[in-house]
Amino acid sequence: MNTAATAPGSDPGAAPDPLSEPGSEEPLPAAGSAGPAKPSLRRVLGRSRGRTVLGCVASALLLALLIKTFLVQVFVIPSGSMMGTLEKGDRVAVDKFSPWLGDRPQRGEVVVFKDPGGWLAEAPDSGTFVRSVLSGLGLVPAANEKDLIKRVIAVGGDTVECDAGQPVRVNGTALDEPYIYPGSTPCDDFPVGTVHVPTGFLWVMGDHRNDSADSRYQQLHNPGGGFVPVDDVIGRARVLVWPVGRWSTLPIPPTFGRIGG
Repeated sequence: MNTAATAPGSDPGAAPDPLSEPGSEEPLPAAGSAGPAKPSLRRVLGRSRGRTVLGCVASALLLALLIKTFLVQVFVIPSGSMMGTLEKGDRVAVDKFSPWLGDRPQRGEVVVFKDPGGWLAEAPDSGTFVRSVLSGLGLVPAANEKDLIKRVIAVGGDTVECDAGQPVRVNGTALDEPYIYPGSTPCDDFPVGTVHVPTGFLWVMGDHRNDSADSRYQQLHNPGGGFVPVDDVIGRARVLVWPVGRWSTLPIPPTFGRIGG
């Protein structure tokens, strides 16, 4: 009787190994078939570049916001009240960090401060969304900006004398003011006589005395008076940054170093 041949050591009655049966293995893809879809290198690099750009923009905006909030902000001069030192449209860098360290405004400094109340006329908010974002970053002035810039003439505890035909006197010392606009008179437009600055307040004036509704004008015409609360000061203007041709620092004039009291 003939019998089928078997491999040495194999068991003729054993079940066949499924892994050795035809069709039990995964078929290889045919030559030229697409296989699983993979993103192209160009697409991957494009997405990566887009994420990088968005990350850089977001980081730059965040950094600008932090700098504007805590360190330095650029302000645009809105009027001619500081002519002699600053022109309308000039841009100044304002130090907002020093007040965080406890520095208080000093005589002779040029400071930016919030409207103490009634110094500026109400203006409608005509700003666009883009302008609001840019003003929030300190890149352009806000449409309804309510900040002013003046020179500190006296601080809390000082006595100011401002009479027509006379120089301004602080604690009895006459100020030498070569920084005021040529042709301006120190006090003639709004002579207020003698005033005593309360503790925690400032007395401020524009360098263009004949075109500045400063502490003198407010003392005579504003029910709230002409004193500026120190807490309303945003910071000291330290550098004229634009236009580039007029770049300069804004130091304290020497005359203020001679004031006693």
